[in-house]
Amino acid sequence: MSTAADAQLERWLRFRKGRNTALAADHGWLTLTSFQWLESEPAAVDLVPGLWSADGTTATLTAAASDGLTLVETGEPVDGTITAVLANEESLMWVQFGGVDGKQVVVELAVRADRYAVRTRDSKSPVFTAFDGVPTFDYRPDLVVEARFEAFPEPEDVPIATANPLVDGVHRSVGELVFRLPGKDHEYRLHAEEEKLGALTVTFHDETNGELTDEWRKVSTARPRPDGSVVLDFNRAINYPSAFTPYGTCPMPVKNNSLDARIEAGEKQPALAD
Repeated sequence: MSTAADAQLERWLRFRKGRNTALAADHGWLTLTSFQWLESEPAAVDLVPGLWSADGTTATLTAAASDGLTLVETGEPVDGTITAVLANEESLMWVQFGGVDGKQVVVELAVRADRYAVRTRDSKSPVFTAFDGVPTFDYRPDLVVEARFEAFPEPEDVPIATANPLVDGVHRSVGELVFRLPGKDHEYRLHAEEEKLGALTVTFHDETNGELTDEWRKVSTARPRPDGSVVLDFNRAINYPSAFTPYGTCPMPVKNNSLDARIEAGEKQPALAD
């Protein structure tokens, strides 16, 4: 292997180490144990003390000190009624309870499809405690391809489905990544979203989905060069949280972001705990 190839592989191994470390974070995606919509009238929800409700603009929680709930931000006990206001797609790690330190379970308040919901994040979740890394394909240098970014005159908001059939999403397409794959005689065009510092992310289907990989994955690139060129490295294709938990609301690919090829690179379908 050449020195350049060695360096490329080493960078990928560092990427994989960082990815697994991020997934293993306290109260991260691997700890999700429920997703529940809030009703208009105060009511109990599964796995969490207190009475919860939302009126369309404000979420309300009523609990007694004996319920053991505390605010994540300050550690202050919840004794009475508290409220929070979020915009659509926002989330708040709101209250916590359980365990020897009172922090085993964090309750995330979220607004999805303009409706309030709560998700529980339990550090004793078997998916989290059994996690020892995401399985991946071997590194494939041939699936590091040169692409060309063709920006749209203005971003286009494209309606999409999500991992939760009750939640619709929107993909803000800023342009297309145009590229070829080894062994294929035609170009591909994938809609891309813009991330921080001009980086691009594409969410895509390929012919390994449902067999070796989850139903869809995503891959990010650096900011395109001034001439629009960019490296698209499918070895860095990763799963959305919905591959690890049924409680995600992750976006599906836009129509036509499908590859008639087997992308045997990047993350495979994770092995989940029973």
